[in-house]
Amino acid sequence: MFTGSIVALITPMDDKGNVCRASLKKLIDYHVASGTSAMVSVGTTGESATLSHDEHGDVVMMTLELADGRIPVIAGTGANATAEAISLTRRFENSGIVGCLTVTPYYNRPTQEGLFQHFSAIANSTDLPQMLYNVPSRTGCDMLPDTVGRLAKIKNIIGIKEATGNLSRVSQIQERVHDDFIIVSGDDASALDLMQLGGHGVISVTANVAAREMAALCTLARQGNFAEARRLNQRLMPLHHQLFVEPNPIPVKWAAKQLELIATDTLRLPMTPITDDARPVVRQALQHAGLL
Repeated sequence: MFTGSIVALITPMDDKGNVCRASLKKLIDYHVASGTSAMVSVGTTGESATLSHDEHGDVVMMTLELADGRIPVIAGTGANATAEAISLTRRFENSGIVGCLTVTPYYNRPTQEGLFQHFSAIANSTDLPQMLYNVPSRTGCDMLPDTVGRLAKIKNIIGIKEATGNLSRVSQIQERVHDDFIIVSGDDASALDLMQLGGHGVISVTANVAAREMAALCTLARQGNFAEARRLNQRLMPLHHQLFVEPNPIPVKWAAKQLELIATDTLRLPMTPITDDARPVVRQALQHAGLL
C-alpha cells in the first residue's frame, strides 16, 4: 500500500469552490479500475493549503467512505505547526486510513534538529504509520539524509516521499536507514530512475490523469523490465513536465477536466485557472501520452 503508483489525489470542486462529491467518486472509481496502489487524500496536490482544518478532515473521511475498502487511503497530515499536524493525525486514528503523509514544515524553515523534533513528536502521538515528505521547492525546507536516518529509527516512521529530484539522495538515505524503510519518489520525471536505484514507487501527480500507465510503469520496474518501462516513461515524459508548466495543481486539474474525470477545474484563490498559453502545452502532452 506504500509502494507502486500512489496517486497524489486532486480535490475536485464545483463552480462555487465547494468539494464535489460526485467528481471525487468518479476519480476514486477510475483509480480502482486502473490499478493504482493507493491514494493520498488532501496532500499538497489536494489543495491542503486552501482547505480549512475541518474541510481537510471531511475530505479525507469522504474519500474513505467512497473508496469503501477498495483501495488504501493515506491522509495528508502535514502542517507548519507541530501541534496542528498532531491534531490532524489524531483525527484519523481508527478511521480506516492506512497511514499519514507529513510534509516538512513550510515557511518556518526549521533547523535539522527542529525537523527531527517535529516529526518525532508527531510519530510519538499516534500508532498510525508515518511517511515523511521532503519537497524543498515548495516548502523552503530541506530534510537532509542524516535527519531521515535518525527518524527512521522511530518504529512507526516507515518511509519517505523524496521530491528533490536529486537521485543521489536515494543512496544517501539507503546508507542511513534499515532495509524495510520505504523510499518513493515525489517527482514523476525522475521516478523511474529512483526505482531503478532501489526505490519502491512514486506518489504521483501524473497518475491523476494517466493512472493505468503509471501503474504499469511501476509494475514493469518492480519486475526489472526497465527497457519496457523506459519506453512507456518516454511517452509520459512531456506530461510529467508540463503538468508543472504552472503551479501544481492548476495544470493537472485542467487536464482531468479535459479527460472528463472531474466536472470543473475550479481552484481556490490564490490559485487561479490555467492560462491561455498553458492550455495547448498541456493538451499536447496529453496527446503525446495517448490520452487524448
